[in-house]
Amino acid sequence: MKISSDTPRLGLGCWPLSGPFYQGNRALGYANADPAESLRALDAAYANGIRIFDTAAVYGAGKGERLVGASIAQKPDTTIISKIGLKFDEDSEQLIGPDSDPANVMAAIDACLARLNCDHIDLMLLHQNELPVEDAAPLFDAMEAARQAGKIGTFGWSTDFPDSVAAMAPRDGFSAVEHAMHVFLPASDVRKEIENNGLISLARSPLAMGLLSGKYGASTKLAQDDVRTGDEDYNDYYVDGRANPKYLDQIATVRDLLQTGGRSLVQGALGWVMAAGGTTVPLPGARTVAQVEENAKALVHGPLPDQIIADIEAVLTRPTEGPARAR
Repeated sequence: MKISSDTPRLGLGCWPLSGPFYQGNRALGYANADPAESLRALDAAYANGIRIFDTAAVYGAGKGERLVGASIAQKPDTTIISKIGLKFDEDSEQLIGPDSDPANVMAAIDACLARLNCDHIDLMLLHQNELPVEDAAPLFDAMEAARQAGKIGTFGWSTDFPDSVAAMAPRDGFSAVEHAMHVFLPASDVRKEIENNGLISLARSPLAMGLLSGKYGASTKLAQDDVRTGDEDYNDYYVDGRANPKYLDQIATVRDLLQTGGRSLVQGALGWVMAAGGTTVPLPGARTVAQVEENAKALVHGPLPDQIIADIEAVLTRPTEGPARAR
């Protein structure tokens, strides 16, 4: 994956629009995704200047890639990102578990190509955040073979672990790392490793799983079939299906600063990520046309000014990031 001077520095995270999937009874998708609206949202993203689309084989148990393939993959000037490394059953919409067998990589990429209705994927990421380096290396060997075969452009890792980045960064064809990052989580250690190795930083959850949209108050209750009602370690933004009060307090502290220059809260949060540097690309998720259009206006406003970034740092009290962990 390459970022040129004219590449819009904003992508679309396609997890929320991909539809339901599960592990047993545990919901892994966002609630209320509608396939027709998802297609309209993808078209709206392209119409509003977004050219980077981030999906995964497992999103919607394959439905996410099919939607991107139906709307986006054949359009010019797009960058398609997908991820492999998780087994799932499309018919039952069930996540089965990790797939760490390098012998399965080429078939997994071929399946992605079929769902996306294309013959080339710009960036393929490993979707196992915590996989030990020694187990990941053979998977990247297989991705390199797929790159040599012309099936993918480059490859990378969706991981929050700086040591994992450092171990794989020297490989030819390793170009990008997708990691959690938002106003409350600067991801300083993993970003430092990314920058030191000249890689692209893809910021997932730049709106803290929707919390920085401002539409979830203390009394808002998420639907039971929404992934954010789970108790996964990476999700402390919501507790028992409601917004975590500690984050609501922090949003109140920085709301006016984020809304500088007529920005919405969403546009300010994305502008904060954009201000991190020229190779950092926020990938906010969206489910509807209205959400996509609001996100896309961050391209018009651009990064937050340096003084506003400094003011936010002066008033915001973040918990320490602590040792690296999956987020």
